[in-house]
Amino acid sequence: MAEYFDVDHAREIASLATGFTARTEWPTWLLIGVIYGGWAGVLALLHAGHLTLAAATPPLVVLCAWHMSLQHELMHGHPTRLTWLNAALGWPPLAVWFPYALYRESHMAHHRDEALTMPGIDPETNYVLPGRWTQLPRWQRVLWLARKSFVGRMVIGPPMSVAAMLRGAAGALQRGERRHLPMWLAHLAAVTLLLACVQRYAGVPWWYYLAAITWPALGLAMVRSLYEHRAAAHPKARIAINEAGPVMRLLYLNNNYHLVHHDLPGLAWFHLPRAYRMRREDYRRKCGGFVIGGYAALLRRYAWRVTDAPAHPFGDSATR
Repeated sequence: MAEYFDVDHAREIASLATGFTARTEWPTWLLIGVIYGGWAGVLALLHAGHLTLAAATPPLVVLCAWHMSLQHELMHGHPTRLTWLNAALGWPPLAVWFPYALYRESHMAHHRDEALTMPGIDPETNYVLPGRWTQLPRWQRVLWLARKSFVGRMVIGPPMSVAAMLRGAAGALQRGERRHLPMWLAHLAAVTLLLACVQRYAGVPWWYYLAAITWPALGLAMVRSLYEHRAAAHPKARIAINEAGPVMRLLYLNNNYHLVHHDLPGLAWFHLPRAYRMRREDYRRKCGGFVIGGYAALLRRYAWRVTDAPAHPFGDSATR
């Protein structure tokens, strides 16, 4: 950040790590207890007959989406500096679809700002190469365009992302790459056990947990990334600041301040708002005005409209 901010700001950021909260990371430990405890508590109320399945579904959707935000925090070195312990804390597949280890590997590759949004380089890009775009069949282009809207992101986003992940895994196996095979076997075993337990002990049919809980949870989680990156010449101008309200900030663990997170990926989620407030105008200039006034504003503007074109404007030349 020295390229943009002065030494005083570096000292301000360093000061955040000196307090009791930073040393103990008690907000993250509390969060872990709330998410896992809340998930187990809702299922226990179902088992006891104090909740109907219809009433239990919305909180389970939110808790599974929240768990994905927690996994993101864990892979960035919180609440401990022990990678294996953080992985163990994030490994239970409450949201089912993405193995933690695979998510971590692809997300760490995403944190190369110079390659952000570039198809074939950034694993979390929402773009395709212009040459490929012109070759896609019409139905695929319709899906890509739909995923670029708020509603489409929630509805079409999950199956497209899961399908892409499974295609990648199948392609790796066909090429003789077995590196991820133990991870997939462990994940499949854990998912099978989880679905068996929620059906046997809480009375939630396994298919219902997949279709009515984890699918919408993934869609809710994917709203955050609808327009947090754009194709721009300067890497920092590709990263959004979303000035969301408190509920959505908590759901996404302040990752709506996405430029701050990319600049300071090791800064804990509970420090991101303060780091942003310290230099709000500087950050707004740094991202080239890529500032969004909350997720409600995003919904109003892009409920059915695409945020931008799926074909990367300079992707072909950048990847040569």
